[in-house]
Amino acid sequence: MDPVTESLGELHGRLSGLTEGEVASYIPQLAGADPADFGLALTSMAGHRYQAGQADTRFSIQSVSKPFVYALALSDLGPAEMLRRVGAEPSGEAFNAISLEPHTGRPANPMVNAGAIATTALVAAAGPAERSARILDWLSAFAGRRLDHDEEVYASEAATGDRNRALAYLMRSAGSLAGDPHVVTDTYFRQCSVRVTAADLAVMAATLAKGGVNPVTGRRAVSQDVAVRTLAVMATCGMYDGAGEWLLNVGLPAKSGVSGGLIAASPGRFGVAVYSPPLDPEGNSVRGVAALTEMSARYALHLMHAPVHLTATVTDTVHAARSARERAPGERAALDRDPRRIAVVGAQGDLEFTETEQLLTAVQAAAPATPGGVVLDLTAVTAVGSGPATMLARSLAGLEARGHQVAVALQQPFLEQVDAHPGRWVATREEAVAWCEDRFLDG
Repeated sequence: MDPVTESLGELHGRLSGLTEGEVASYIPQLAGADPADFGLALTSMAGHRYQAGQADTRFSIQSVSKPFVYALALSDLGPAEMLRRVGAEPSGEAFNAISLEPHTGRPANPMVNAGAIATTALVAAAGPAERSARILDWLSAFAGRRLDHDEEVYASEAATGDRNRALAYLMRSAGSLAGDPHVVTDTYFRQCSVRVTAADLAVMAATLAKGGVNPVTGRRAVSQDVAVRTLAVMATCGMYDGAGEWLLNVGLPAKSGVSGGLIAASPGRFGVAVYSPPLDPEGNSVRGVAALTEMSARYALHLMHAPVHLTATVTDTVHAARSARERAPGERAALDRDPRRIAVVGAQGDLEFTETEQLLTAVQAAAPATPGGVVLDLTAVTAVGSGPATMLARSLAGLEARGHQVAVALQQPFLEQVDAHPGRWVATREEAVAWCEDRFLDG
């Protein structure tokens, strides 16, 4: 098992025991969700996908759709007109509060229901059917696969959506909503009923984190400028009246939904998603908040902490290395006959999540198919975070379990941050390769 999946699995197993929170019931169809369901998914900038638990369980996207539809309307109207129609200030109120600007009726931001309804109405289309179709196509492009609607959730939401209709009528009376409030809210209900999985949402979040390019399909879903503005609104408004505390403690652009979905984007690193129906008083997934809070701390993901890396992490890969050590003719001949090979992967710079994930992907690709030697050259590495150090240690332990001789060349004892220290630690790459050769000769 790769160390990212292992880390998600450990987190899932530990947080599954959280029993706080209540499943949303104001939309009757949501009340039937299993409170024990809990899925975690992560998609890296390289398009690698990891998951644990019920990450493939389908549920309605609900308010997690809001940032993506905002990106669509923003693409249609441009930033100035979008801001004129829908604000970008945290409301400090619940998601379904009446957050309208005095005198104009402009909604506070596109993440609360009033702002989301207004945003849906701003999506360019000849009519409601075309608008719904555009929204579904748009969400599907972010997910990298064709999505569909949960018709039962849509019917349930439409039957009980009077408060949202009331918000629409208030905006219409204030002049801030164009179109029939009943028709606009019906389109909004269909938007919220789109079916996704946590795995889908991780790809969608990763697309924003990669500046609008879907890392799985390689296709651009939205411009980089729109992706940046969308992430900014998520950071300040995505967690409703808990947004300030979220930004302080977690520091990632995020968006929650009442069906139990929660996404977060770590720009330039990955997109992550959680599905767990029990919600806290602010309407956010209890397990989701706990999981992302811990992940942010573990991998130093807070926006105010993120450094900029301008150099490649993996410096070189050697698939069949030999040392320059002086050896007797018989030993050299024995090594030349030995089918086992020694792979070397070098790295440089600071190792945080993205850099470590890239390095470990290179190590797994270079490792011999049958037991041999693996050398990790960290002599040019300048820092390793505690979470990445654990990822490295677990990956090296996995290589040893597969029968490989593992050696690490490093100038500083970065991996002393973890309990287990797999492999042989030496000062230079040459020593590491020679040590693997010695093991072959001894065996």
